[in-house]
Amino acid sequence: MTAAVAGMLLAGFLPQAGRLPTHQSVRYGSKAVTRHRRVMHFERQKLMAVTEYIPPKPAINPRCLPPPPSPPQEETGLIRLLRREIAAVFRDNRMIAVCQNVALSAEDKILMRHHLRKHKILVKVFPNQVLKPFLQDSKYRNLLPLFVGHNFLLVSEEPKAKEMVRILKSVPFLPLLGGCLDDTILSRQGFINYANLPSLALVQRDLVGGLTLLMAQTHSLLQHQSLQLTALLDQYTRQQCEGDSVASATGKPDPPEPVPDS
Repeated sequence: MTAAVAGMLLAGFLPQAGRLPTHQSVRYGSKAVTRHRRVMHFERQKLMAVTEYIPPKPAINPRCLPPPPSPPQEETGLIRLLRREIAAVFRDNRMIAVCQNVALSAEDKILMRHHLRKHKILVKVFPNQVLKPFLQDSKYRNLLPLFVGHNFLLVSEEPKAKEMVRILKSVPFLPLLGGCLDDTILSRQGFINYANLPSLALVQRDLVGGLTLLMAQTHSLLQHQSLQLTALLDQYTRQQCEGDSVASATGKPDPPEPVPDS
């Protein structure tokens, strides 16, 4: 039985007559490699080393040269909109203060904006890459040293430096750098000195009081001579009347008394 099974297996695996096997392994002989890279002759190596091209070194290290100019970027609609808004801010507001934008909490920022808005002082934030070119071509170019890092502007249509300084004192970590009032560049100390000035109503009251006092003194000086002349004439008239009455009583006229000098 074993022989029969073996015969069946051999009949299944061995190729039958007139039929080729599916896979046939063919062994080829090894070929001789004839294209080896030949070693260059020693003399030729020396000749190639001597005649090798050495480019000249540049006079200035390329790392020391300024970088090539970057291609001009196209102006987007957002940049044009920001530029128009910046021009309107500097045109319509008399007070512009520059503060450093420090890391305040959202609650502190909202509270500060609320206190400033009650006095009609607005907070404006613009990117430096748009704000600096505008300042460079305007009369506010002296404000350029203040815009280093992150900054924001406090703007108002009226010069309300006293209210602004009082509110900023309540936020000690928010430094005031400077700004301008009616086209006048002021430092931080300049804003503080301006805030310490008396109010306009008080100055007007003092001015009116001083002018009234001067007018009263001038009026009294102008009337002094006329009042003195009137008093002298009254005294002379009385003396003449008294002299006439004495002369009529004695029957002999008295010599006239001299008129006192004024």
